[in-house]
Amino acid sequence: MLKPFAERTHEKMKEVLLYPDAAGPEIHYYMIRGGKDKKNITVWETGIVGGEYIKTYGHYHVGKLDETYWIIQGEGIVLLQKRKQDKDDEIETFYAISVKVGDSVFIPSGMGHLVVNTGKEWLVTADDSPVNFEEADPVSLPGHADYEPLKKLHGFAYYCIEKDGKPTLVKNPNYKVIPEAQWLTPQEYADLI
Repeated sequence: MLKPFAERTHEKMKEVLLYPDAAGPEIHYYMIRGGKDKKNITVWETGIVGGEYIKTYGHYHVGKLDETYWIIQGEGIVLLQKRKQDKDDEIETFYAISVKVGDSVFIPSGMGHLVVNTGKEWLVTADDSPVNFEEADPVSLPGHADYEPLKKLHGFAYYCIEKDGKPTLVKNPNYKVIPEAQWLTPQEYADLI
């Protein structure tokens, strides 16, 4: 029987960290997959790794797939980036959306996304991305998620670090084109899309 849960280890997260050799928790976050009929749940650890907040690996969706995240506990930042067509290292738009309990963020097809825990407690979200349990590794690496561009570029266009006690974005030098990040509330973002 398939176990619908998995974790993302520090070893795996090194591929997308600002400082891959920095010490971190053994597990960065936990995933419980709901298949096609239930929502997925993700739980982030708290803390900092080499100055960077704990985050998800990040990915783009394969095919036409929208997704919504609901914040159940904690606070964080949803990072969204849109690539130029056929250019993984050139970004057209970049959003940083501060979220807290009760917020939701709609992620349209084609938008790369990851979530950062900036709080002092677990960050917990639910999302509606369908997972096909017939795939080879549907819980840890679902087929609808493309992780390779981020692995190749060692993360998103910006890293979210703690500076003077608050979140700050630092550009990833592996990208050729990075626009200025737009900091938005969930409502401001919803009004844009």
